[in-house]
Parts: sequence; structure tokens; C-alpha cells
Amino acid sequence: MIGTLYGVGLGPGDPELLTLKAHRLICAAKTIAYPAAVGTPSFARHIASQFIAEGTCEIPIEMPMKVERFPAKEIYDQAAETISKKLAAGEDVVVLCEGDPFVYGSFMYLYERLQGEFPCVVVPGVSSINACSAALGRPLAARNEVITIIPGPLEDEQLERRIEQSDAFVIMKVGRHLPRVKALLDKMGLLGAAGYVERATLPEMVVARLADYPNETAPYFSMIIVYKGEEAWTLHPQS
Repeated sequence: MIGTLYGVGLGPGDPELLTLKAHRLICAAKTIAYPAAVGTPSFARHIASQFIAEGTCEIPIEMPMKVERFPAKEIYDQAAETISKKLAAGEDVVVLCEGDPFVYGSFMYLYERLQGEFPCVVVPGVSSINACSAALGRPLAARNEVITIIPGPLEDEQLERRIEQSDAFVIMKVGRHLPRVKALLDKMGLLGAAGYVERATLPEMVVARLADYPNETAPYFSMIIVYKGEEAWTLHPQS
């Protein structure tokens, strides 16, 4: 008997957005693992904290937050080795994943290392993209329109090309890139159509027109959504 690795999507932050399957697996877990930026509490664990049973074995995966494709190869290698020992002993391991495990999720690096040796189950979750669209009260796309997900750290030339090719687009990982992205959208005549959301579904959530957002930087959990298709949608951020 060997254990099963579960990558469990938690949604964007509101614990009520967990799926029933995610809730069941977390409540029953004997061992959980979760990502955590070095020196800060794990947001993934925070989302699921009320459902984690007392005495559950916890494996924090601490890593630096960097732009490189593999920001902490050795850390993922070490985490995979630790988790594999639990799986080899016949114990299931639930890995907590913010949003959806396969949408910019660090779980994919554990999956890559372990899926050939152990059974792996991915439990999808509500992504921050869906949560921000709902918070803005604005559909993402319609009919045959093309929607693009764009990382904010891309260079201006790449950003502009992706934007031009899309009927609607989402810019993630805004953070310190906010002034540059905002200026680019203004140059392209799209600033007025841009909605901004930070910390979606959390009590401190901010929803606004990007043109009205006064700060020069944005938190890591922030997103810009722009629709430029043919449907007659207007942007009315909810307060």
C-alpha cells in the first residue's frame, strides 16, 4: 500500500469558497503540506486553518519569492523527498494550494517530481481570476472572444503585444509593476476600461477602476481586468 498525493485548491482566500471535496480531504488529512514565503505565515494554511484537525502532521515548504522559473529547485526537491517518505509508508498527503493548483501554483513542481512514483490527485479550486471578475461584477469574455492571462513582470513590448491580440485580458502579479502597467494601458487608450482588485474575497478587499486607484504600488495579491470586446459591458466596481 502506498499513499496518495492530493493537490487541493483552496480558492482565493475566503474559506467558504472551498469545494466540498477540498473540505473533506483537509478535515480527514493526517499529513498536510503547504507553501510559505520565508519569514511569513502561510496564507494557504491560514485559509484552511479552521478545518485542520489537532495533531495533524504539518510540512511547511518555505521558499523565497523570486521571478525565476524555478525559484527554489532545492527546496522543492527536499519537500518532495520528505513527502515521498510519507507516501511510501502508506500515508496520504494533502498539499494546500492557494487558488487552483495548476494556475500559477507551486504544487505543479511537486506533482512533476512525484506523479510517476505515487498516485496523484489534483482537486481544482476557485482561481483568483474568477474571484476578481465576480468582485468587479464584470464577465471575463463572451461568445468566441479571446481572453489572455498576462504576468505583470513581462516587458512592455511583450505586454503590449499580448494585449493587442486579446478581446479581454487579466494582468496578474501586478505589485511593484503597477505604475508601468498603468502607464502602458493609458497609452493604449484602455485605462478607462480597466478594473482593479486586490486581496479578492478577503475582508480587506479593494475593488476600483484602475484609473481611480491612487497608490503607486499594489500588493502581491492584486489583479487588473480589461474587457475590450464587442459586448456592451460597462465597468461598475462594487464598493
